[in-house]
Amino acid sequence: MVQIHLEDRETQVARLPTQLYIEVTNHCNSLCVSCPLTYDHFLPFEPKHHLSWENFCRIVDQLPEIHRAVLHGIGEPLLNRNLPRFVAHLKERGAHVLFNTNGVLLDQARGDALVEAGLDELRISLDAVTPELYARLRGIDALPRIVENLRAFVRRHGGRERPRVSLWFVGMQENLHQLPDFVRLGAALGVPEVYLQRLVYFGDGHRIAEDATMVPEQSLFGTLEEQQAALILECEALADQLGLTFRASGATTPHESVAVRGDSPWQGCLRPWTLMYITANGNALPCCIAPFATPNYPDIVLGNVFQQPLAEVWNSPRYQALREAVLSTDPAPWPCQHCGVKWSL
Repeated sequence: MVQIHLEDRETQVARLPTQLYIEVTNHCNSLCVSCPLTYDHFLPFEPKHHLSWENFCRIVDQLPEIHRAVLHGIGEPLLNRNLPRFVAHLKERGAHVLFNTNGVLLDQARGDALVEAGLDELRISLDAVTPELYARLRGIDALPRIVENLRAFVRRHGGRERPRVSLWFVGMQENLHQLPDFVRLGAALGVPEVYLQRLVYFGDGHRIAEDATMVPEQSLFGTLEEQQAALILECEALADQLGLTFRASGATTPHESVAVRGDSPWQGCLRPWTLMYITANGNALPCCIAPFATPNYPDIVLGNVFQQPLAEVWNSPRYQALREAVLSTDPAPWPCQHCGVKWSL
């Protein structure tokens, strides 16, 4: 994989991206209180749409190389019945393929089809270990079903080299106390990796609904109090004892993931030079975090790959303005201005 060095970044990029985030659907079967999709009647995003096979090919076939493909965005990937076909096509292209799912629809037929297609990573996102808290945070009473789906999947496919299965936990003030039991749940299910992922909230921290949790009061970032730090250290030791890997999103330790790093941390971001995030309707966005970080959705659309060639979007004036902003000391009005300051990279 070609490496991009921070000092070599320019606003125009000759090489097309080799990493793709493709939103295969923006429908969802959950109502998570930490997701803007739940509140799109207040902040409309895009028309609801499942990505078709034809449009999927229109995206990926424009790229000569694809090293890594992430098949999720705002929505539940397993709702798109073409998902195994997408995975198989990307594997034929030599890509490392993964996606994040809530696991509600991970039945035997879907699981077997994904394994046969060659999926490399299956990430199950859970934010609680008790049905009551799960229902509160995810908007559906489905935790027992998901746990049983995952247990059955690991029983059938856990001995394989792929897909690598992991559990993901969006940490916030309301659920952090369940983190040790989350690690224990991973061990009980035979899942080898557990990840702590920070809550992302809109840049100005305004509350779009009374029950929404993507607000500063719920965030762990910048508020790593002694009790929280001790809890994370406890989980690191517990994971080691149980033979699990415990990490945080962003390839850092869970403790580092909630620590402040530098005055302009967005300048270390390589996403605008290495990857494209494309929605189910063909819109290119700065990254997978951007829709969660601003209520001004139209302002983050960089172009549409169904309306013009992907290569033109990649070096469009909007994309160049994004890159220039990331290199600056003040990336406003892009949501990057809060990245690493309010909730981190």
